[in-house]
Amino acid sequence: MNVEEGTRRVVIEDVTPEIDGGRFAIKRTVGETVTVEADIFSDGHDAISCVLLYREEKNSEWKEAPMKLVDTDRWRGSFVVTAIGRYVYTPQAWVDRFQSWRRDLQKKIKAQQDISVDLLVGAILAEEAIPRIPGPQARRLKSWAKGLRAAHDLEQSIGQALDDEILSLMAQYPDKRFAVTYDRELAVVVDRKRGLFSAWYEMFPRSCSDEPSKHATFRDCETRLPYIAHMGFDVLYLPPIHPIGYTHRKGKNNAPAAGPDDPGSPWAIGSQEGGHKDIHPQLGTLKDFRRFVKKAKEHGLDIALDIAFQCSPDHPYVKEHPEWFRWRPDGALQYAENPPKKYEDIYPFDFETDDWQALWEELKGVFLFWIEQGIRIFRVDNPHTKPFRFWEFLIAEIKKDHPEVIFLAEAFTRPKVMYHLARLGFTQSYTYFAWRNTGQEIQQYLTELTQSEVREFLRPNLWPNTPDILTEYLQMDGRPAFMVRLVLAATLSASYGIYGPAFELCENQATDVGSEEYLHSEKYEVKYWDLKNSYSLKDFVARVNRIRLENTALQNNWSLRFHALDNEQLICFTKHNEDFSNIVLVIVNLDPHHTHRGWLEFPYEELEFDYDQPYQVHDLLTDSRYLWYGSRNYVELDPQFVPAHIFRIRRRVRREHDFDYYM
Repeated sequence: MNVEEGTRRVVIEDVTPEIDGGRFAIKRTVGETVTVEADIFSDGHDAISCVLLYREEKNSEWKEAPMKLVDTDRWRGSFVVTAIGRYVYTPQAWVDRFQSWRRDLQKKIKAQQDISVDLLVGAILAEEAIPRIPGPQARRLKSWAKGLRAAHDLEQSIGQALDDEILSLMAQYPDKRFAVTYDRELAVVVDRKRGLFSAWYEMFPRSCSDEPSKHATFRDCETRLPYIAHMGFDVLYLPPIHPIGYTHRKGKNNAPAAGPDDPGSPWAIGSQEGGHKDIHPQLGTLKDFRRFVKKAKEHGLDIALDIAFQCSPDHPYVKEHPEWFRWRPDGALQYAENPPKKYEDIYPFDFETDDWQALWEELKGVFLFWIEQGIRIFRVDNPHTKPFRFWEFLIAEIKKDHPEVIFLAEAFTRPKVMYHLARLGFTQSYTYFAWRNTGQEIQQYLTELTQSEVREFLRPNLWPNTPDILTEYLQMDGRPAFMVRLVLAATLSASYGIYGPAFELCENQATDVGSEEYLHSEKYEVKYWDLKNSYSLKDFVARVNRIRLENTALQNNWSLRFHALDNEQLICFTKHNEDFSNIVLVIVNLDPHHTHRGWLEFPYEELEFDYDQPYQVHDLLTDSRYLWYGSRNYVELDPQFVPAHIFRIRRRVRREHDFDYYM
């Protein structure tokens, strides 16, 4: 055992957050707080002091944040992340001889014991500290120690010994010779704000023409930007924009054979016109695309691009790199399958190829190419069907030079696989929200996502529909069902998205009973959308997004709490910002056909309200205001009108001249 090991008296364990023993990083966005707790203790009865060390990973110098005792041997400290990139943190603790001396001195004074030797001990501790303390403060400490040595008057000595200024000075320059630092450095990936708070709108570019059946261009898409911006979205997500293969091209409604005018699925990537680094010629040129990205930014929209690592039989990769694909015993290439489904128009990459390193580098190059074109957000198609190690490598490589890039994982797969992808670095993830319909299902699932360790590494992005998912709830329950799912998605999570215009136009026809496939799916044909249809929810969507933007309570996930309501068809929850200056109470009628009513229990203590004071609830959807009293209040929701309340809670504040107002 070396000398250092022999002097280690402090134990640091059960550090949180710590993901898989520090193997993976936690996630935050700029301006958020990292709060760290740990069990920290020592042998004997000496006092200990603790700090939380943290730094940007690229810097070598540590900063310190104090850790405070919050329970028996449980300590807590925090720091704010202020820059995009990676931070590291670790707790440090030591036996604090000066604090121990001062604490024991107070006990002896109370017991009226002789403290003459103790005063000398304090003087020695101070004198040992002088070399590590600068200028005037060192002189102040030296004078204090000298006074203790020369003390004659007991009362005066006690006052001098317990000088709080000296305690503060010794805490500022502690004796860390025997400090123990936790045996690993834990990481934080810090994203820009949009990594946590965002509203996504998915749109097929080819369906943006004002003329039915005409394939649109990026210039046509520019005319759609004001419409999307008006609804309050900040991310416009495009399915693949690359050339589409001809071999085994799918026809309308996923027919195995395409007609002469069928455009094929955008996910069947690649033809003689190019592959993953090329634009479908009917959409325009790369110059047109860059112009479109620029125009979108002028409307406050980031363009998110779909990355689907698969190829049509006509993709240039198939001829140039046949070793990157799997070949069947009959000499044919293996197409994608999810039995009984067959995708003959798609070839998956063979990630077990001997040439895997070249394949990885090429696929990394696909991301880098689109980053050069101005893209900073990527929605990744089916990442769970590619090796985990590949994603860990790729995301780390991209973020090394482009830490502002956001990755959304479209991983509708088993929970542990979804969570592992998030740990590997995906910024956000799709969830099972679309299939959680009852109040109990929603509460259990969202509590897991926002109150368990999962919240440290997975940021949910809730989608009520996608081009692949038209749930039974939306198929059967009409316009109110779309309103219900919109409010839930937009308020339960800081990030959500819709596939439009199918969503706001309440498209709900499926191919068959029990199917979640859209009839006349836009995946296989150019669609014409009547955006001026009076049935549209576009204004309702715009109002919900404006509410999200104006209320910081809805821009986080961790404050989500569900509350009791005596009707299982009504769900009730609150969110608040850090200082409780913005509190939002949401109540949703989950039954899109019938009016439901009930009594809710308002969470006084959790929200730090005075029990005997009235408070105003302002419905941000209808602009109605109500004055509530006490913890128990009545609500009633008619889904044919508006199936939800989004209340901003305003506290009573008494002002001069005997009038009140609410804030």
